Amino acid sequence: MGGDSVAEILAIAAHRDDVEQTCGGTLLRAASRGLRTAILDLTQGEAGTRGTAEDRAKEAGDAAKILGVRWREALDLPDGAIANTLENRLKIVRVLREVRPRVMILPYWQARHPDHAIVGTLGYEACFLSGLAKIDTGTAPHRPFKIVYASLYADVRPSFIVDITPFIEQRHAALMAYRSQYANQPEGSALFVYAFAGAVDLKAAFSS
Repeated sequence: MGGDSVAEILAIAAHRDDVEQTCGGTLLRAASRGLRTAILDLTQGEAGTRGTAEDRAKEAGDAAKILGVRWREALDLPDGAIANTLENRLKIVRVLREVRPRVMILPYWQARHPDHAIVGTLGYEACFLSGLAKIDTGTAPHRPFKIVYASLYADVRPSFIVDITPFIEQRHAALMAYRSQYANQPEGSALFVYAFAGAVDLKAAFSS
């Protein structure tokens, strides 16, 4: 892996802090093994109940440093109203062709929040379009080798799990970087961070 890519693993999510909740520990484990990681948030967080889009941008930057990601950006899709349109797919295509990841992590397509469910499908379709040579974005076509899904709410049986036990404190710190969401509020007081048993070798899992 490597070459001219910005990162080998790209996680895409609807909102700033979604990645930290769903696969932040996996990104930490990947980075510890020398894999370059990146995050694309699709919205600015302007519809969030707590904090502002500006707050979320600063917090996302702080969390990215804790997670050790190489690249993080946010698009301008409407928070709370993400739609699977050609325009939005092409926005993601441009990022895919810039970052050129080998592995994509997307939210599972069944979720409590409509944005999360839509992004699972939106990201999948963008991956397909990104490999089509006749879609001109000014950069070379690129299609990720593998797509994996991270679930927060859906009651699904995973095909593999990643042991993040050694990184649990860092993952918690990345979540707590979102002070506007979790600090000194009853809404954040019941937050639990889970470590999954059953280690998986990331390089093996992502190359099969």
